[in-house]
Amino acid sequence: MSTLTSLARAQAVAAGVAQPIATVRHVHLSDRPLVFVPLGLAGEAHAPLAAMAGTDRQSPRLLVVAQPRNRDHRFGFAAELAAVVLPYLDSFCTGAEDVPAGRGAEPRTRFADAPQVLVPGPAGIGFVRLLGRSTRFRRTDGDFAVPLGVPLLGCWLSYLAERASHPGSGLLLAATDALSAHWASGQSDIEDLNLAALAGWIDPPPGQTGWQAAAAAEDTLTWPPAGPATDPTFDNEVLAPLIAACQRAAGGATEGRARAALTEALAGQLRPTWQLVWHAVDLLRTLPPGDHVSARWNTDKDAFTSYCDYLDAGGAPQPRRDSAVTAARRLSWLERAQAVHAAQRAFDDPLVMAEYRLAGEAFAGEVVAAEPDRVDATGPRRKLRPLVTVATADRVLVSLGTRMSAPGRPGQQARVVSVTSPDDQEGQPGQVALELSGGMGRSLTAAPGSVPEIGEWLCYTTLTDGYQPGASFPPAEETPWTHGGPPAPYVPADEDTGEAWS
Repeated sequence: MSTLTSLARAQAVAAGVAQPIATVRHVHLSDRPLVFVPLGLAGEAHAPLAAMAGTDRQSPRLLVVAQPRNRDHRFGFAAELAAVVLPYLDSFCTGAEDVPAGRGAEPRTRFADAPQVLVPGPAGIGFVRLLGRSTRFRRTDGDFAVPLGVPLLGCWLSYLAERASHPGSGLLLAATDALSAHWASGQSDIEDLNLAALAGWIDPPPGQTGWQAAAAAEDTLTWPPAGPATDPTFDNEVLAPLIAACQRAAGGATEGRARAALTEALAGQLRPTWQLVWHAVDLLRTLPPGDHVSARWNTDKDAFTSYCDYLDAGGAPQPRRDSAVTAARRLSWLERAQAVHAAQRAFDDPLVMAEYRLAGEAFAGEVVAAEPDRVDATGPRRKLRPLVTVATADRVLVSLGTRMSAPGRPGQQARVVSVTSPDDQEGQPGQVALELSGGMGRSLTAAPGSVPEIGEWLCYTTLTDGYQPGASFPPAEETPWTHGGPPAPYVPADEDTGEAWS
């Protein structure tokens, strides 16, 4: 937890309401998200119990497994879920848009929009991942066949869970993660995983403080756990007798009545969380989107289009484990994506940038001197290198020669020439002299407005969201023996359906 977030939590306790830690929304919100609230059977590694899913806030689809330990019932649940999820995904495979050619790339097309699945919290993402692993390798013919659509659902769930680990992706989003990235409550990070408590801090009911609303959220009768875990008291006193009643009534005259009672009880557990997820969407929509949100969503649209093409071409399910080279490439890619995402959030939001100013990785201040026509004649050719001096009260901890950039001036680099620290006793700000390069035209005279003017307020940072070349890895067939040697070509097999917890 950062220093400023800790301060915001303390202020939330004092004020009785969550404090904003962002001025803009850093996540994309679809106009038509699919909300998915799952429940799993306690004591089972992965046994779906029930779920609410759908795009209509007022008419969710309720899925119930009367016998969660029964294999056929579990895959029947997966088939019902596929009937909800797959048409939703297919609905984004119609309209297309052209993507202009970039540097070294040809013009191309992609789907004009992409799906977005919302779950209550990170445990919901874990449920999606496990459900994908348990279904994507299944066969629709032969022994132990599953209904049509189940393996395809598994491939998509595995893909969505994998994209959820990509920084800034919005294809699969946890409501608690999105809310806690924009508001600091007066409780711990662990307590923020309770969606009812977190929403209570952000938007307490009239006449209540945040901590009172959060305390009320601990009443599991009013606010059942936000899935996929269930309340132990509910399990023992309500769920177990109802499942036993369904088992006794199987095939009998009272089976319909027993299933109806179980369905009503599970609906009561899911309905409050269903409304909470939609309330989280309402809260997030009160914030305007950040400037880079649309670009990150375009990346999601590219990824969605690519995976659709892969499946249409007969692509195999994702293997249970990546090869050594694939895993290394993915880790390197995620590290670069995390750095870019952090930079974009800071560029979009002064509250986020304040964290880096406090850490000495950025500073803000007023331009007090400028030499827009300064030319560097020391090299083989003369170069335009304006010099600006910024007065700042921030502690600048970067070393001389460090290259920095200003969010409002993309394409222009600034090299630190000198740093003078603030004099707190005299109340004098520090000064940072910066030599500018790029973004000013090709002549020895700077284009109008390309050099900061005296009196302009600027923020400079070491962060960058520019292109960074990836690490070099050997091809898969040259995997060294220390990492298992070249992997055999992946072919899905029946053994892939086995799991240590199944």
